[in-house]
Amino acid sequence: MGAVTPSLNTANTDLHNTVFVLVHGAWHGSWQWSATQRALSGLGAASVAVDLPGHGFDAPLPSGYLLPGRPGLLTERSQLAEVTMDDCADAVLDTLRRVRRYGRVVLVAHSAGGGPASLAAEREPELVDRIVYLSAFVPAGRARFIDYLGAPENATARGQGLNLGDPEALGAVRIDPLSPDPAYVEELRQTHYHDTPADRFDRWRSALSPDLPLAVPATPVILTGARWGRIPRTFLRCAEDRALPPAAQDLMIAEADRAMPGEPFTVRTLPGSHSPFAARPQELAEALVR
Repeated sequence: MGAVTPSLNTANTDLHNTVFVLVHGAWHGSWQWSATQRALSGLGAASVAVDLPGHGFDAPLPSGYLLPGRPGLLTERSQLAEVTMDDCADAVLDTLRRVRRYGRVVLVAHSAGGGPASLAAEREPELVDRIVYLSAFVPAGRARFIDYLGAPENATARGQGLNLGDPEALGAVRIDPLSPDPAYVEELRQTHYHDTPADRFDRWRSALSPDLPLAVPATPVILTGARWGRIPRTFLRCAEDRALPPAAQDLMIAEADRAMPGEPFTVRTLPGSHSPFAARPQELAEALVR
C-alpha cells in the first residue's frame, strides 16, 4: 500500500489536461460531490459529476413518500424497477465521451457506483486513463455487489435494518431517509455518516433518494483483463467504514489483483467513514489529486 505520495505542487503540474468524472453510490446523486468538486477546483482540477438513472433531484419517489403515514412505502413497486445496469453504465459512458476531448480522464466511483463505472470502463477502456474506487464495489473477483455484501468479511457492516420491504417485490433496495423514527435515523447516521457533523447530517439525509434500482447490486458485471484489466487503478480505503468494512474492501482488492494481475491496485487509506465527501471533502480532493 506504500507508494510514495507526491506533493500537491508536483501533482498540480499534471492537472491542466485532466478531468475527474465522479460517480455516486446508492441513494445519492451528483450533488454528493459538490464540496469535493469545490476543493478540487481550488487545487486546479476540473471535474464533472454523473447522476445515475433513478438518482439525484429528479429521481421519482414512491407515491406516499412525502405524505403523512407514508402509505405504500413498504409495498409499492418502485418506478425504478426496470432500470438496468446497462442503463447506468450508459450514463457514465455518455459523460466519459463528452469529456474525453479535454485530455486525461480519471473515473472515480463510490460504493455501489463501482458496478456502473466498471462496466463503462470495460466497454470503452480507451475513454479512461485511471479508475479510482472510493470504498467501492470492484467486480473483478465476484461479479455481483451482493456477493461481497454477503461475505464473512462484511459481517460487521451496519445498516441491514435500514432496508424496507422485499427488494424483489419492490424492484429496488428501499430506505427511508425521512423516517420519523429517531432510532432508524441514528442507524442511518452511524452506518454512513458517523463522522459528519450532526447539523450537516440532517441536510444530507434529506437529499437522499429512497430507492436504489435492484439491478445495481444484483446484476453480474463481467470484466476482462484485456479491457478493464489494462486500466491503471487505485483503491481509496475508508479506515472506519461501517457500511463496507475495511475487511470487505481488502477482499475486493485482493481478489481483483489475483484475477487481473497486469495492473494491480495502488492502495491508499483515508481516515473516517464511508462518506468522506461529507465529512472531509478537502482531504478527499487532495487524495484524488495525488
